[in-house]
Amino acid sequence: MPSAELDYTIEIPDQPCRSRENSPSKGGKEAGTRQPLVILLGWGGCSDKNLAKYSAIYHKRGCIVIRYTAPWHMVFFSESLGIPSLRVLAQKLLDLLFDYEVEKEPLLFHVFSNAGAMLYRYVLELLQTHRRFCHLRVVGTIFDSGPGDSNLVGALQALSAILEHRPAALRLLLLVAFTLVAVLFHMLLAPLTTLFHTHFYDRLLNAASRWPELYLYSSADEVIRARDVERVVEARLAHQVQVRSVNFVSSAHVSHLRDYPTYYTSLCVDFMRSCVHC
Repeated sequence: MPSAELDYTIEIPDQPCRSRENSPSKGGKEAGTRQPLVILLGWGGCSDKNLAKYSAIYHKRGCIVIRYTAPWHMVFFSESLGIPSLRVLAQKLLDLLFDYEVEKEPLLFHVFSNAGAMLYRYVLELLQTHRRFCHLRVVGTIFDSGPGDSNLVGALQALSAILEHRPAALRLLLLVAFTLVAVLFHMLLAPLTTLFHTHFYDRLLNAASRWPELYLYSSADEVIRARDVERVVEARLAHQVQVRSVNFVSSAHVSHLRDYPTYYTSLCVDFMRSCVHC
């Protein structure tokens, strides 16, 4: 099937989609709280091993979890040129819900950095425009270390980290190529492409979605500026969206769980529970 082309991981607990704290006794009626199916959208270049640390937060609590990270070259080059190639991946990701026959479960998205936000942007568009997906029920979204507006220095830092173990010459070539693409796009092509391809950051500022959102970010993040996240928070509040934001102040990019494991986990779990009860 088409969705098999995605390099994704799915974790299905023995008794999915019901709160272990509220599970019914044997022979009783189903009284347990329905847990959401959680979709993790990873940051650029992250490994499945790293993403699995976040997956464990939800899987331990009885949730089905799907984790997926978009290819870094699409994130840094296709999107920089205004080519919506991630839209195809977003559609295949949502198709997974039908492949596994879990399309009726409530959905919670956990989105990391700009790579996750770029993919999530197309998920939102498909939920609004695609007949097959318009009946999916999203109950909330968590943003970790994003989204951020155009920040060439931060993007170069992120790409450099992804390419850390590549040959030095290839690494330099790709960094230079990305810089040229980014600069030329914003100077010459952006006015033309905005006619048919809105930047993902602007799209998320004014998204039509109205389910609750949680933003986890840090003033110490050198890849995604805190003020960019705070601008999104203000815009979403202006759209009457129920928003909560937490500034970890000192933790680096996508390092909040590592630096504050107990607090981070409690924020995610409490948000998840509030979403399924609202």
